[in-house]
Amino acid sequence: MWDLLLYGGRVIDPASGRDETADLAVRAGRIAAIDTALPRSRSARAVDVSGQLVLPGLVDMHTHVWHGATYWGLEPEALAWRTGVTTWVDAGSAGAYAMEGFRRVIADPAPFRVHAMINVSGLGLVGRTGEHHVLDNLDVDAATAVAAQQGDLVCGVKARIDRHTVGEHGLEPLRRAVELARRIEKPLMVHIGYGPPGLADIAPLLAEGDILTHCATGAATDLVVDGRPTDALSRLRDNGVVFDLGHGSGAFDFDVLEAELAAGVVPIISTDLHIRSVYGPAFDMPTVMGKALAAGMGLSETVAAATVRPAHALGLAAGTLEVGATADIAVFSVEKGSFPTIDVHGGVRQAPLRLDNTATYASGRLLSPRAAEPPPVWVPLSDAQRRAEADRREQVRTSVRHLDRPEDFDEHFPRPEPAAGPKQQGAPR
Repeated sequence: MWDLLLYGGRVIDPASGRDETADLAVRAGRIAAIDTALPRSRSARAVDVSGQLVLPGLVDMHTHVWHGATYWGLEPEALAWRTGVTTWVDAGSAGAYAMEGFRRVIADPAPFRVHAMINVSGLGLVGRTGEHHVLDNLDVDAATAVAAQQGDLVCGVKARIDRHTVGEHGLEPLRRAVELARRIEKPLMVHIGYGPPGLADIAPLLAEGDILTHCATGAATDLVVDGRPTDALSRLRDNGVVFDLGHGSGAFDFDVLEAELAAGVVPIISTDLHIRSVYGPAFDMPTVMGKALAAGMGLSETVAAATVRPAHALGLAAGTLEVGATADIAVFSVEKGSFPTIDVHGGVRQAPLRLDNTATYASGRLLSPRAAEPPPVWVPLSDAQRRAEADRREQVRTSVRHLDRPEDFDEHFPRPEPAAGPKQQGAPR
């Protein structure tokens, strides 16, 4: 007996090369079968997903979910159920000093998978920036020990390398991050932005399997010049460095991404979702996937960049619907047309598809709706963003319907039987 059967959908699983109309069965939290015309009678629950996409649960390899303890953190449970993301990777919110707290408060209680890249700075991202200003906090020995204690929670190392974070220390924070990554034998994710240091300075320190995030940012002036990738970017590609989109609130430019795609640089799709970018223009993973489609990536290519590719980059057992795999599943309706999408500079492109998540299953269990908390006081919102947030909260408030017709409760209020009349004396039998 299966626990769940999703039938009639278009199953796309780039990990196995599958793209076909098929049924998918789940038992005990794992994929039990994928085939055509699986018998519905064998499942405790059968769901018709005809005309919809059935994808592996999405893997967002760049998020910030240490909410309540850091400047950037947001609450992932309010997003996962409606976006299809079942594997969340926090990119450096916690360093050595707070990783145990991150596990207890965020990772362990979550109804889906949460992993973390340990920040080379023990401070992590408790503040907006500047975590590398005091080198004493970049204790490689302490971070190595903490990563060892945390086991499979830690899947990489994170370092933000731009002039705001490194201050007067130049490349020294990056050198320490490289040392940490090599010691724990995990990939290093390097954030780039406003230099110095620039890409040409950073590139020689990165090795095959390391990750360059914000690869389509317009802030780094040495990624693309005159519509062509620079020599530094090309060397990174040739050396096996992984490129990560990391949209965020200020790190996505259509012109840069299109130039990279034309040169054969196809990035992993991630959101860099945090308490500021969640209000736009990143919003969520399906929105960023739509922007990749608008830039010219195909549907299967986009799905791979949001599932199996980030899973492989970080060594995670996720991003696939192969039989025996954990039943992390994302179901999407698809609308064809021409849908405007924007980058962080106001550039507009038209997406040929719009993906709308209709169900998200983590280990075979349907994630329940959960409303997001209001933004913290330090998040700057435009008037339009504030109005949208107020509208969202009002919709949540008014979404509860109160039924007030007797016929709405027939099952609970059965009609009383007619009362027996008074017994008549001497009535004929």
